[in-house]
Amino acid sequence: MSNVYDKAHELKQTLAESEEFTALKSLHEQIAADDIAKRMLDNFRQLQLDLQQKQMQGVQITEEEAQQAQQQFELVQQHELISKLMEAEQRLSVIIGDVNKIITEPLEEIYGQA
Repeated sequence: MSNVYDKAHELKQTLAESEEFTALKSLHEQIAADDIAKRMLDNFRQLQLDLQQKQMQGVQITEEEAQQAQQQFELVQQHELISKLMEAEQRLSVIIGDVNKIITEPLEEIYGQA
């Protein structure tokens, strides 16, 4: 029987060589080289993080904060590189979610689906 950790490392390498990952990496590099795009993305991600931390602490997000987040989202979506990056992140997220479902199937057989 093969070692689970060896297979995990194989999966890591396969993911790193995938078209989805290489596209995401390239977009990150392009954004890092574009001061405006980098600043826009950093500001958006910081706002997201701040709001998530508030939610985790049980603090209600104000209408103003929600509107600010929506405006920031719309703004970054208008930037071509950032929009492509978010699409690439979503594609990779779907793959990781699918892989997670596949590797947890044996547990579902034991514990059933929740």
